[in-house]
Amino acid sequence: MNSVRYKIRECRDQEKIECFLHQARIGYLGLVDGSLPYVVPLNYVWAEEKLYFHGAGDGRRNHVMSENPEVCFTVCEEYGTITDPVPAKTDTAYMSVMVFGQAEPITDLDEATHVLQEMINKYVPDYYNRPLSKQHVDKYRSAVFGGPVQVYRVIPHHMTAKESPIEAEKMYRTVMNGGREI
Repeated sequence: MNSVRYKIRECRDQEKIECFLHQARIGYLGLVDGSLPYVVPLNYVWAEEKLYFHGAGDGRRNHVMSENPEVCFTVCEEYGTITDPVPAKTDTAYMSVMVFGQAEPITDLDEATHVLQEMINKYVPDYYNRPLSKQHVDKYRSAVFGGPVQVYRVIPHHMTAKESPIEAEKMYRTVMNGGREI
């Protein structure tokens, strides 16, 4: 893993990074479209040290990745504001991970089915009463886009992680009328 410039914020705890990537719900896929940046928010799963996402089999995102598969996928969660008597030391509690690699379309039906099942397990656990079938994945067509779903994998070339931990006693709390905390 490459290091970050602001060493005091660097997180090198692999277990913490893995846990964060498993539980966070939204990531931002950064691409280069010619000479322009293009960033797309996505649901994703982190499994076996790889990042996976899916979507329509056509469209700008897929076209850009076919031209330049190098991607940066950023996951960040903000936990609140950390107060300090010195205004310049007011800060934000957060965790962020940046995954750099190449996006590859998954063509293997078993792997695609496994990944989509992992997405179901993450985003709607215990909702469906049976596992996703390969036949369903093979025949699925998006009602919105009229084409097949495409699953992608990113095998990280490198990753960076930063954090500013929650300091419970310093976290900013808004108080409404009646002294009720929101």
